[in-house]
Amino acid sequence: MERNTTINNKEKVTLGYNEIMITSKYFNDIKDFINLEIGIKRFQGNMERFHFNPIPLNEHSRKFFPNIETFHIYEENDDVFNDGKIFKEVIWYKVDYSRYLKEKETGNICKDIVYADKDREKYGTTIPPEVKSLRIGCFGGCEELTSINIPTTISELGCDCFNGCEVLTAVTVSTSISTLGNECFYGCSSLPSIDIPTTIVELGDRCFEWCLSLSKIHLPMTLKKLGIGCFGYCSSLTSITIDNIQFISEERIFINEPVLLSIEIPKNLVRINGKNIEKRDINEFIIPSTVNELGDYCFYQCSSLTSIDIPSTVSKLGDHCFWGCESLTSIDIPSSVIKIGNDCFESCSSAININIPSSITELSKNCFEGCRSVTSITIPTSISKLGNWCFSRCYSLISLHLPTTITSFGEHCFDLCDDKLKENKQIPRRCFE
Repeated sequence: MERNTTINNKEKVTLGYNEIMITSKYFNDIKDFINLEIGIKRFQGNMERFHFNPIPLNEHSRKFFPNIETFHIYEENDDVFNDGKIFKEVIWYKVDYSRYLKEKETGNICKDIVYADKDREKYGTTIPPEVKSLRIGCFGGCEELTSINIPTTISELGCDCFNGCEVLTAVTVSTSISTLGNECFYGCSSLPSIDIPTTIVELGDRCFEWCLSLSKIHLPMTLKKLGIGCFGYCSSLTSITIDNIQFISEERIFINEPVLLSIEIPKNLVRINGKNIEKRDINEFIIPSTVNELGDYCFYQCSSLTSIDIPSTVSKLGDHCFWGCESLTSIDIPSSVIKIGNDCFESCSSAININIPSSITELSKNCFEGCRSVTSITIPTSISKLGNWCFSRCYSLISLHLPTTITSFGEHCFDLCDDKLKENKQIPRRCFE
């Protein structure tokens, strides 16, 4: 037990056997357990006191825990022992519902139970309360599913979860859900509406694409990520309610803060927040200072955007953020930005000037691919890595100030650039292939 002693009027806490055993449960390696017993004599025998293994074991480390009764299996590839006093297993990695039932019969415990398509075919469309998540395509193409109630034990709906459920008309999404995965409700052609709770922070790519009957949707201000094509081909979608609308351009609706998001305007949309849509020139949009991140696909294919003033409050530019902004002539990234996402400025074909601040330490893959009008680029000394295809298809790039700090050149990072760049011996030949 814990003991308190006083030395020079200062109280000193001495850990007892129980306290050190509780503390050592959080060790990550067998070496930590061994060093504890070698270094502090009175804690010798600590491992022998455990009746379960607090870390994965192998043939070597198993002998240090002779009194295990419950064996914990943390990863699917862990070694499993059933020798000695062991009579029960606790499985921490994901297991399908069918296996969980078999393990339960033998007295074992499963901590992370997944409902898969084979489970659904065998046990039905009602999600059991023990289930924590749904496997990819769990209800995909389920022809008899007309309604679904997702229990509060589920925290995430994965990719293709209800893809192609053509007769699905009612979905209850519990407040325990935080993510709707890619193509989660893709092709649910009979679904007229869905309530997205405020616990949702992410809608995946093409999440509701081809939901032909979807006529209205509410986008909460809690959203931090909106995938591409989220409401593509939703031909009946005429009304959207948005908690935090920022701007409506000819192509996109910009919403939320501190992560600025956008969606492509659905083809037949006529009303937002109960009012007729009033579209404005994208070049009139002033990004508010309350924004600290431009989300993935934020200005995606804003073809009429000629210039953009990114406020100094912004620290991150998301993936595909300015992809295909073919009228953008100048790219001026403020020094507050510390990360540029993949494909961020890809196919900004009219960009002549590109300013990269010293706050950036690496250039992500494809980040300036297809900026075919730029002729000269200065890469700051803060950068040590160039991602794959980083400046690929920059056909006019003939002048490049490349610091000696670059230690990693991505594959094809200068592919199809002007041949004059090949004179720079610092660039590996493979970068031009």
